[in-house]
Amino acid sequence: MDRITIVVVDDHPLFREGVVGSLTLEPDFLVVGQAADGARGLELIRQHRPLVAIVDVNLPQLNGHQVTRMAIAEKIPTRIILLTAYDDAEQAIHAMRAGAAAYCTKDIQPDILLGIVRKVAGGKFILGSQEMDGASLERWLRGQSESAMRQYSDPGDPFEPLSPREMEVLLCLTRGMSNKEIAIELGISHQTVKNHLTAILRKLGVGDRTQAALYALRQGWVRLYNHSAGNEE
Repeated sequence: MDRITIVVVDDHPLFREGVVGSLTLEPDFLVVGQAADGARGLELIRQHRPLVAIVDVNLPQLNGHQVTRMAIAEKIPTRIILLTAYDDAEQAIHAMRAGAAAYCTKDIQPDILLGIVRKVAGGKFILGSQEMDGASLERWLRGQSESAMRQYSDPGDPFEPLSPREMEVLLCLTRGMSNKEIAIELGISHQTVKNHLTAILRKLGVGDRTQAALYALRQGWVRLYNHSAGNEE
């Protein structure tokens, strides 16, 4: 029989190895690669074009939403299951709008995850405990109220609302850096830092830098710290 080829992307080694271990016990699964960050994960997806990829939302370099969106843009047929530590309705909508085939929390039971892999490989869409076909998913997405979706100033790119430089500033915020420290770190002026902060607060719709940092961390757009561990395959 044809085996379901899978790539696993998660920066927590114990969790990733646990998922890989569960998958390899199944005779109809074949894990063709694993990675510890989004950029390497996307490379593996491009290289192997697996039937399914299991991708953490909160990853260094590229987050799970970005990996999903880029794979879809490149017309890679891999169906992506996004895993998250946060059961967040807004993020779930973003995930499915980005093109994910499934969105699940990381406390999922192994046997349920195995079932989801099979369902996704068979063309289904999974959102928590809901199983949908393409038409049902479209109806579900249309049914979400506008109030459930945070509106950004860049409506054409709702999954990466900040510019690359703004993302760098936001990462510095999560490290607790002052404006002066951010200016030195990024080699820009103090006023430029303030301008970026104003834009970040406006785009995210939050009131201060702490709220911006917390929101970005929760959404998986930035990491609290940089990982020095290498990627695995």
